[in-house]
Amino acid sequence: MKDTNCRYCTCADDISVKVADLETSVLLLPMDQTYRGRCILALNDHKSEVFMMAPDELAAWARDLSRAAKALWEVFSPDKINYAVFGDLYPHLHMHLVPKYKGGPEWGGPFLLDLSKDSLMSREDLEERAGQIRRKL
Repeated sequence: MKDTNCRYCTCADDISVKVADLETSVLLLPMDQTYRGRCILALNDHKSEVFMMAPDELAAWARDLSRAAKALWEVFSPDKINYAVFGDLYPHLHMHLVPKYKGGPEWGGPFLLDLSKDSLMSREDLEERAGQIRRKL
């Protein structure tokens, strides 16, 4: 089921580019790259909670998550990947995969969303970065 008013159902490209369609989700690369390689894994179906997924869908989503995280690890060599599920403002099940680097922004703490113009990548650079990730998937 899709919701035509949901940015994740429609893969709105105003703040991200699509990296790839996976088994049960889509991997997006947001323009805010304060955390080099940060991606969002959004479930294909419009569901807001993990318990709404059938067991086989949940298992497939976990495989997508693992596959995406491994690609980020191989491309960006982070010291750690943080995982976060929010959804207060966009109630569509999605997870932020946030590569973190010692000495980088918020090392040792939670990542922050910052849509200031200073942290936004150009669409061209974003597409290049998405291609690096895509090749590792």
